[in-house]
Amino acid sequence: MQPVIYLDNSATTPVLPEVAKVIQKTLVENYGNPSSLHGLGIAAEKALAHARRQVAGLIGARTDEIYFTSGGTEANNWAIWGVSRARQRQGRHIITTSVEHPSLLAACRRLEAEGFQVAYLPVDKRGIISPADLESALRDDTILVSIMSVNNETGALQPLEEIARLVHGKSRAVLHVDHVQGYGKIPLHCRKHGIDLLSLSAHKIHGPKGTGALYIKEGLRLEPLLVGGEQEAGLRAGTENTAGIVAFGLAAELAATYMKERVARLRAIKIELATKLLEAIPGTQINGPPPEEGAPHILNVSFPGVRAEVLVHMLEQRGIYVSTGSACHSRRQEASHVLKALGLERWRLEGAIRISLGALNRPEEVAPAVEAFKECVHELWSL
Repeated sequence: MQPVIYLDNSATTPVLPEVAKVIQKTLVENYGNPSSLHGLGIAAEKALAHARRQVAGLIGARTDEIYFTSGGTEANNWAIWGVSRARQRQGRHIITTSVEHPSLLAACRRLEAEGFQVAYLPVDKRGIISPADLESALRDDTILVSIMSVNNETGALQPLEEIARLVHGKSRAVLHVDHVQGYGKIPLHCRKHGIDLLSLSAHKIHGPKGTGALYIKEGLRLEPLLVGGEQEAGLRAGTENTAGIVAFGLAAELAATYMKERVARLRAIKIELATKLLEAIPGTQINGPPPEEGAPHILNVSFPGVRAEVLVHMLEQRGIYVSTGSACHSRRQEASHVLKALGLERWRLEGAIRISLGALNRPEEVAPAVEAFKECVHELWSL
């Protein structure tokens, strides 16, 4: 079998071996319900408490400010709906951007159907908002501002410190940040950065799917999405996914321990990939921020005269795994809303490929990956 070079880590990451082991151990040995009063229940509750500390530590949060969810989508939905419904008497105006994740944009659209007003900030060619646009959009009745830290398709970084300064200095709004793609890769301290709500997901940091968290700043009130139980301090009903949460905690601890080394390695690989693709394939265009800027692990590129869907499958035949954009809507044939917001030409929209790196990628994968891209693109050009 040919070796696999997995370059779709923004869609999901492979679970690390040590994380997989703790999942199995928890399922087999620590299977009690954390709400039960007997010894097995208490052991499970202790395991959740430890994981809460691990997840909180990476973002400078208190353990009682971390609420476990089924993933980033639930965390985003809860942040948007929970704040809006809790604060609708103060106002019904929300600010977000045109390049947010579908889970957040869909939540905003539902609120619009309920009579809320949502302002969608534009971005520049790099995919970054203008703080001046945010300042102009803020109103007396703005109750929520939601802006992602790292774009999941282009890797663009938003100026969070300036955003927080404006939100808290010019309004009474709550600031929510979708940090799913930045967690473990972009240093962020919730209190120092002035963030009120923060969405996280385990499977983007080599943990399991189906587990995430929402950071809720102490004292902030949200309406719960799920009711019927007293789990998660009464704000998120449902028996906790103990194995997933314990694994999330370990993945977070490993990300914190090795973040500096990982980030340096990923950025070097990303820059080398971009440089060699530009050299090997004439006309290649980088979509979003330049390779040396933005997140260390996401690179979005387009090749002239090439449809992305075709290229993805050709690369797969050579053991190279990439995507056309967000995995949440990559099966659709329509162009990415993120790349549309950048104002790209049609050929770049149709030919955009997202390359995303993870902890298991190594520099020696660059050469064979670039060669595969070169062969596939030239083969398509010859047809």
